[in-house]
Amino acid sequence: MKLYSEHSRVVLTENLNELGLPVGTVGTVIHVHQKPTGYEVEFSTREGETLAVVSIHPNQIRAFTGRDLVHA
Repeated sequence: MKLYSEHSRVVLTENLNELGLPVGTVGTVIHVHQKPTGYEVEFSTREGETLAVVSIHPNQIRAFTGRDLVHA
């Protein structure tokens, strides 16, 4: 399992329909939970407007790569 640090860019691997966030949405880790492992991830527009801050399980995200697109 990949562990991320604060300020890491990550990508959703499953839809968060209740928040309107589809697979592939890019976010930023703003807090790391140690036990159990999890993350607070902020999703925002390119202009910096926060869309959502969500508690995420490690299996719901993957590392951001140079091939990912920022949609918002």
